[in-house]
Amino acid sequence: MTATRDAVLAALKTVKDPAGGQDIVTAGLARAINVDGSTARCVLEVDPSKADAMTAVRDAAEAALRAVPGVENASVVLTSHSTPTPPPDLKPRRAEPAGPERIPGIDRIIAIASGKGGVGKSTVSANLACAMASQGKRVGLLDADVYGPSQPRMLGVSGRPASPDGKTILPLRNHGVTMMSIGLMTNDDQAVVWRGPMLMGALQQMLMQVQWGALDVLLVDLPPGTGDVQMTLAQKAHLDGAVIVSTPQDVALMDARKGIDMFRQLKTPLLGMIENMATHVCSKCGHEEHVFGHGGVAREAEKLGVPLLAEIPLDLNIRITSDGGAPIVVSRPDSAPAEAFQKIARDLLAT
Repeated sequence: MTATRDAVLAALKTVKDPAGGQDIVTAGLARAINVDGSTARCVLEVDPSKADAMTAVRDAAEAALRAVPGVENASVVLTSHSTPTPPPDLKPRRAEPAGPERIPGIDRIIAIASGKGGVGKSTVSANLACAMASQGKRVGLLDADVYGPSQPRMLGVSGRPASPDGKTILPLRNHGVTMMSIGLMTNDDQAVVWRGPMLMGALQQMLMQVQWGALDVLLVDLPPGTGDVQMTLAQKAHLDGAVIVSTPQDVALMDARKGIDMFRQLKTPLLGMIENMATHVCSKCGHEEHVFGHGGVAREAEKLGVPLLAEIPLDLNIRITSDGGAPIVVSRPDSAPAEAFQKIARDLLAT
């Protein structure tokens, strides 16, 4: 028997919100309700100050979903909306942080960004993380591309993160890289249909509630463009710098300039630019061809006064190894692309 959305909604309506007495659906707490085969999921959007009390509600909601005929797996995730302005308080209070905070245990955070999609930013992120790990560094990779998470596939990671206490999330690990992604909590073909507040809440949870441990560097694979995720990251966490990935074509560079301007407005240092898909060498005849143009990123980096970290070729093996869950740095360490990624990693670690 296949579970229906109506049956899932009816089950959730049996769970009460202790604050208002209404059920969690009527109260507007249950969001992103999704039924995928035998799996039912939803998000409970709660007041951050009542998160501990809502843990029992989450457990009750999961139990209600499991009781629905046809449901074998149930997942209910807590997320927090903006905290309302508190009433005046004359008691002495510890001042709230005025700006971005450093995450305990993490020495450096570097954002990997692009102005537009399809330029290979996530591939670059995965290879840089593996390269740094191979150089003896303790490396984390946060897949913040919430609408298009690809790092679980690229790093060959599967399974769902555990949470032993309902508060702390245990990340997964492969190729020496500690990794967290919203893609670990959804199916491969499942869309994340979230608005800004839920998006920002998920990012803050992945930053602050994941048990990253002691890391020399945390790489953040950002979504393309200049949106909520980028601004939330820069406002909540202290970024040590950003790297812009672009192809050499003019259209990609137009969007890359906007990304660069965004980081300047957010007062995030620009560590350099990477020209991806810079050239293609035919495997049959050895002819070299600049499919997307040549030198555009180098000229832009020179104009901005930032390093051109590397020109990465358009190489079939980069795509094959990434799709296979073992980036080229891991599976073909002696190849020219792998050596280019290793050089970028050394240069970034030296800054």
